[in-house]
Amino acid sequence: MEWSGCLNEYEKLVIRMNTPRVEIDNAVCASSTLVKIDSAQKDGILLEAVQILTDLNLSIKKAYISSDGRWFMDVFHVTDQNGNKLTDESVINYIEQSFNTSNNTVKPNELNGLTVLELTGTDRLGLLSEVFAVLSDLQCNVVESKVWTHNGRIASLIYVKDIDSGCPIEDSLKISKIESRLRNVLKGDNDIRSAKTTVSSIAVTHTERRLHQMMFADRDYEKKPDDDSPIVTVQNWAERGYSVVNVMCKDRPKLFFDVVCTLTDMQYVVFHGTIDTTGNQAQQEFYIRHSDGTPISSEAERQRVIQCLVASIERRASEGVRLELCTADRQGLLSDVTRTFRENGLNVARAEISTKDDMALDTFYVTDTAGYQVSSKTIEEVRERIGLDDLIVKDPPCSIPKVSWDDSPAGGGVGGAVLVSLGSLVRRHLYSLSSIIHRA
Repeated sequence: MEWSGCLNEYEKLVIRMNTPRVEIDNAVCASSTLVKIDSAQKDGILLEAVQILTDLNLSIKKAYISSDGRWFMDVFHVTDQNGNKLTDESVINYIEQSFNTSNNTVKPNELNGLTVLELTGTDRLGLLSEVFAVLSDLQCNVVESKVWTHNGRIASLIYVKDIDSGCPIEDSLKISKIESRLRNVLKGDNDIRSAKTTVSSIAVTHTERRLHQMMFADRDYEKKPDDDSPIVTVQNWAERGYSVVNVMCKDRPKLFFDVVCTLTDMQYVVFHGTIDTTGNQAQQEFYIRHSDGTPISSEAERQRVIQCLVASIERRASEGVRLELCTADRQGLLSDVTRTFRENGLNVARAEISTKDDMALDTFYVTDTAGYQVSSKTIEEVRERIGLDDLIVKDPPCSIPKVSWDDSPAGGGVGGAVLVSLGSLVRRHLYSLSSIIHRA
């Protein structure tokens, strides 16, 4: 009995050691809420933390990442969508409970019970219209979907159910017909790569991470960065055995998630890092190694990391005019709306489709056929056809001048800034982390 009691106490200790401790502090910083996560190190814990915060549409303006052996501590400065501290107790409780893995509960997925379509292929004007027309013709009701385009490629996750029964599509003949017709649509007349269509009954764990994986597998990163691309540099710090990744670009929602997601899926581990956002510009620095503990070993690998990170940042860039559709859902709605876009020369660069209580709540980012901003006259013509009250223009794009990194205090442009950072930033961000902890 005594041994059994000791074993129970040991098990409790193991649970406590392996369950992240989360502290949420509104007192330390005047402009943001501090979320501190302290835990034993485990694979993917940084991505898990960032994913939880970004899924709540929280903005991470600063962050300090530190891993010491088998232990890690992350500190995130977060605000809500309006730039305010977190005051909603339900949000705070959700963050705290999300890291409590000791209860072994599985978070419910609202998309369970739907059929999942994964599509990749060559992007072209009107492609989305053709996809939704096929699904409407095959009596498939689109419940939710996300569409990304980048570098001439398209990736989409579409959740559907049978219109008549309202259930997942399980008929093997119908599934084969869906796959065949969508594959033909995706191939078009000049597909330079093989289009892919997959039908599954298993809901994707995280839609946006899966979209990154799909575009990565489709090699959308195979493009030489141009003058407007994010600035990404990678150098080795031989003395410490790290590879140092620096990212400098315009800030936007979920930027941190996209970068960490890509590093994680490329099998790199982030040991230390800092995130700093000033105005509309973001600077991110990560000290990484392979999962086996080694740094980047070749020039080809270094270039591939740069290409993949640039692609991960660009995929979600808000190109074009943002249009929000809010109207009663009906059979063929998406097919009609996207056909109207196509007939007016609008190309959908990105889309988020959802339904709630029989209402369609859709967001489209549209450009002209060349990828440039659409004229206001064309937008108004489209709105008149779809419904002025149903289709609203939100957040039209604005031109923001690119920051000049040649004016940085380090001098010598990006390369100079990176070389100076190698000797000081690890100590500096660890000092900042220490001061935050002590002040808390």
